[in-house]
Amino acid sequence: MFYVEQSEKIFDILVMGGGHAGLEAAWISHQFDLKVGIVSLPGVGLGSAPCNPAVGGVGKGQVVRELDALGGLMGKLADRSGIQYRILNESKGYAVQSTRVQIDKELYSKVAEEEIEKSSIEVIRDKVDRVFKDSNDLFNLVGERSVYRTKKLVVTTGTFLGGKLHTGPEVVDGGRVGQSPSESLENLFSGIETLKARFKTGTPPRILRHSIDFSKMEEQPSDDRAENFHWENSDQARKSKQVSCYLTRTNEDALSIIRENREKSPIFNGQIKGIGPRYCPSIEDKAFRYLDRNTHHVFVEPEGLDIDTFYPNGISTSLPKDVQLEFLQKIPGLEQAEIAVYGYAVEYDVVNTLRLYQTMEHREVTGLYFAGQVCGTSGYEEAGGQGYIAGVNAALAVLQRNPLILDRRVSYIGVMIEDLVTNERDEPYRLFTARSENRLFIREDNSIERMASYRKQLGLNKPIDHYNDQFLQLSKDLEEICHKTQFLPTKENISLFGQLDLGSLKEKTSLSEVLQRSIVDPVKALKEVLICKGIYFPANVLKTVAISIKYSGYIAREAQDNESLNKLEAKKINWESLLENSNLSFECKQRISKIKPSTFGQLRRIEGIRPATLTFVASGL
Repeated sequence: MFYVEQSEKIFDILVMGGGHAGLEAAWISHQFDLKVGIVSLPGVGLGSAPCNPAVGGVGKGQVVRELDALGGLMGKLADRSGIQYRILNESKGYAVQSTRVQIDKELYSKVAEEEIEKSSIEVIRDKVDRVFKDSNDLFNLVGERSVYRTKKLVVTTGTFLGGKLHTGPEVVDGGRVGQSPSESLENLFSGIETLKARFKTGTPPRILRHSIDFSKMEEQPSDDRAENFHWENSDQARKSKQVSCYLTRTNEDALSIIRENREKSPIFNGQIKGIGPRYCPSIEDKAFRYLDRNTHHVFVEPEGLDIDTFYPNGISTSLPKDVQLEFLQKIPGLEQAEIAVYGYAVEYDVVNTLRLYQTMEHREVTGLYFAGQVCGTSGYEEAGGQGYIAGVNAALAVLQRNPLILDRRVSYIGVMIEDLVTNERDEPYRLFTARSENRLFIREDNSIERMASYRKQLGLNKPIDHYNDQFLQLSKDLEEICHKTQFLPTKENISLFGQLDLGSLKEKTSLSEVLQRSIVDPVKALKEVLICKGIYFPANVLKTVAISIKYSGYIAREAQDNESLNKLEAKKINWESLLENSNLSFECKQRISKIKPSTFGQLRRIEGIRPATLTFVASGL
């Protein structure tokens, strides 16, 4: 038998996995001056980006800004390594606009290592083969070098648990290309329930820079108007050199090759059993799902400033290597493409999130938390959001303080967490703005206003806490100025309105009323009016106030329409008593028993709950 030495050190919190979820979990928990460590596989960089090296996007940019306002790390790392910035959904208005940053993946990991090294977080490079609780109620992580003990454990193992990589007929064990997997979840933990089905995700081939003809593609330069994520950085001051991404498209020739090789695809020939993401399909899925469509976007994006490979976003594949090269070379600009790393799919174990509380703690194993892709989600941002919630609640539990739960009505992280613990996953979860019932309010621009009260609950005294307080005060001051500033229909003011395209001025009108006009861009208008009056406010404060005033009427109407529902949403229910009620169907009782909802809002979001059941429960609240 192989014996390893037991570490004398007892951690308050150990985080298993050093990806985006693990970083956030460790980063927030160490702010409480606890003894925190990250256990990461040797050779795997902290905060690595094995898929597309980008942070943010629709719904995801909001999560990054929420994390930043809560004292998280992702926004800071993204800004330090960002090489292209874009504003998504710009044509749809401020409510659903999101920031997306292409990152240098090597630089991102490097600055993550630097930030962790400067902190009190200890990094342990070891492979964990087994986890158990001892007689002192401590988790023991049995590694190859030692046994590590901790009061609370946060598991953020990504795709490494029982990971298998598929490229055509080739199948190898691994969490990602070139890196070995961890034990399967059932071997690692005793009594932890996984989903019956494993999940699958994929990645496209990486293409060598010199083999790409960018002249045949549409250039997408970095947008200097996009705002940085991190609160310490001025709005548009970039930390790294900015470069372009490029857009090309598939065609009939490329799709024909894929369709002719259907039987060679692990997805269709039965080799892969895992369930893939419906919203982010592989190119094989696209080829057979949309038989009448041959044109699909391919975003050719750099993996770094000094990295010689590009990521063709949109053509994830697990086809054999020769087929990958053949169809790739039919795409405009990629006719001479050389592949550095072939695309592959990875299957991995997923924990059953119905067994988690909203704190991300396991219901059956006290002190055990899960976060990230192991919870059946996709995306670095979703992982980071879960990691923060798991880490902060592990820390609060060590300190015997009340947990932190983000309300889904004010936070996309809150939306995601409640979705995860309320419904069983039948496919990888991705956060969309459409998942929120309150999209007009949950915006990027007002993240600090939405998150500051939650951050204040933590009772910490860090620079971010002072910044949030100052931001809130400035926002309050500017909002008051907007409400109190009145324009009389004088000749001077009428002329001003004409110059600034603010519309007509026929009666006394407040600045707030002007900003609410449909023809007015509220941010531009408020900025120009303040300049005329010689008043200065930081750009991010100005933007938050302007957009908040613009949408205030819509938000008020939405709140009024949903007032009754919102009151019921938060109402506590006793799920155990519902199981004894003869008015509920057997099917509804089964679903309630499985999910154990604590509020009416959670009950109504359970898939398959009948309207009659909701009516019955609501009548008793």
